[in-house]
Amino acid sequence: MEEKKRMPFKGTKEQEQQLMEVIESYKGTDGAVIPVLHAAQDIYGYLPIEVQTMIAEGLNVPLAEIYGIVTFYTQFSINPKGQYKIGVCLGTACYVKGSGDILEKIKELLGIDVGECTPDGKFSLDATRCIGACGLAPVMTINDDVYGRLTVDDVADIFSKY
Repeated sequence: MEEKKRMPFKGTKEQEQQLMEVIESYKGTDGAVIPVLHAAQDIYGYLPIEVQTMIAEGLNVPLAEIYGIVTFYTQFSINPKGQYKIGVCLGTACYVKGSGDILEKIKELLGIDVGECTPDGKFSLDATRCIGACGLAPVMTINDDVYGRLTVDDVADIFSKY
């Protein structure tokens, strides 16, 4: 099985100082893990193992517990997000109309899988649930831009705008 390459962690001392201040403000507070994780994700943009380790050590909580929470809740990400965040709807209407094929084309064009970011940090890819635009199925979003009634052939042209 091919091992996935992980982007190196590039946290700054300023980010670490911010995180330590957040951790300090929550020390000894019941239910501190979730708010600290949210704050950490706001600081870093995602929650790599290095950040999870700092939180675990700072709050004196097992790393396994932190990792379990991060990987359970969909609002947390262990992978960095790109400058352009791509979401492909895999809700029923979109899937029936071919969003699975569109997702595969995007993966092929960008050379990444769902949940990953291109090495240059430009694009990240996520599969989403229904976004409420079923009449435009299949639908893809790039940041706040919505593209509907897509075909596989539309994808490369759309990416050229970015």
